[in-house]
Amino acid sequence: MGKKAVAVYSEIDRRALHVRLADEAYLIGGASSLESYLNQDAILDVAVKAHADAIHPGYGFLAENAEFAKVVSEKGFAFIGPPHEVIHLMGDKTVARKLMLRAGVPVVPGTTEPLDADDRAIEAASEIGYPVVVKAAAGGGGKGMRIVRKPDELLDAMRTAKEEAQSAFGDSRIYLEKYLEKPRHVEMQILSDAYGNAIYLGERECSIQRRHQKIVEESPSVLLDGPSRREMGETAIKAVKGCGYVNAGTVEFLVDANRNFYFLEMNTRLQVEHPVTELVTGIDLVKMQILIAEGLPLPIRQDEIVRSGHAIEARIYAEDPLNSFFPSTGIIERFRAPGGPWIRIDSGVTEGSEVSVYYDPLIAKLIAWGKDREEARRRLVQALEEFEITGIRHNIPALLSILNHPKFVAGEINTHFMQDYLQTEDLLKGDLTEEELVAAAIAAARLRNSQEVSQSAFEQRLVQSPIGEVNRRRWVQKRYENLRG
Repeated sequence: MGKKAVAVYSEIDRRALHVRLADEAYLIGGASSLESYLNQDAILDVAVKAHADAIHPGYGFLAENAEFAKVVSEKGFAFIGPPHEVIHLMGDKTVARKLMLRAGVPVVPGTTEPLDADDRAIEAASEIGYPVVVKAAAGGGGKGMRIVRKPDELLDAMRTAKEEAQSAFGDSRIYLEKYLEKPRHVEMQILSDAYGNAIYLGERECSIQRRHQKIVEESPSVLLDGPSRREMGETAIKAVKGCGYVNAGTVEFLVDANRNFYFLEMNTRLQVEHPVTELVTGIDLVKMQILIAEGLPLPIRQDEIVRSGHAIEARIYAEDPLNSFFPSTGIIERFRAPGGPWIRIDSGVTEGSEVSVYYDPLIAKLIAWGKDREEARRRLVQALEEFEITGIRHNIPALLSILNHPKFVAGEINTHFMQDYLQTEDLLKGDLTEEELVAAAIAAARLRNSQEVSQSAFEQRLVQSPIGEVNRRRWVQKRYENLRG
């Protein structure tokens, strides 16, 4: 677009990829997010120094902070996102539910007012019918959320959820919703301008989740057909117009086996998983965001949107799937991303980058496109097998187990997929044959008897053993760490 990008960075991110790529970059504070990426005054000071005319909040930290959006506008900068009033309205889950009901959008049965852990909550839960889910009114991402199946568990769950919500969002308000057993999580991407034009770009299936955090996303969903897709899209437009939304946004739904869908929440920002929509539609969502923020009308109409093929995204996290997905910190020693046609990699790290305790452990997103779902799936599997990451632990073995699972291949997925089908032993299936294990043991024994203790030496020994290159990359670090321990 011919525009210059100004980056802000924390002390620990001095060598981060976004700093290297930006036209200008400014230090805004220490390692913690409170000192840096949540420091509104520091960010606005940089905008003034750099003579910026707009601020894009990304999809974390201040992306859905209504107060920040308001201050940005008051200071004379364009906020690349919706109006602060809308962020405020849709960020409060109980208010959002009321708005959606008024707009004629189907909503999961539940309360429309915050509740305390008292008799009124017990009565409300009884009316809704168990199981119910306790949710934070001001949050998302699974924080402040508890599933309750029995009346005698309700009050304790509500107290715990209130404490967690207060810690995570500075807002302890909670409410109750009917808990849908094993639904699918399907969201609709929308674009809306300041002139009343709104379009939907198609859905993303986000049912593969761990602790309510998405891991694998795809578009289109195998559950929807033409009529149901159109109905969901038109319902998303109702939601958008019901709250005066402008810019890119996502309306999230829970869907049952009969394709009945219910409003879950609205994300008033760009989604982590937006690349799958871009690959299927050919529409650059960030570019659309900028055009809308400049005050221009949407350059495309609903009937001009053409969706082609299938795209699947896998989120690569610095975490150990064999240790309850505990975050893994340290220096990324080797980072060799796959390439080739129909493969896209979005990442903020390179070799030498530090994965710290301060930020989210998401280090890359790998996306594959295919003419159909199976072609996209196979391309993604191959790309994951070619990905080389050492120095930290990562979830690629878990992603491969998910993508190769018969239920995923068949499209039979829901939000309980991980706990139902992916146990620790599944992460090791297909990892090594008995013959390969023997080869690894021999190589490890040779190393133990030598003075060499570096990982490169360990890898050299393994290269000499009869073991496949792809398998070696997938488990060599784990074996080395076990040996070193």
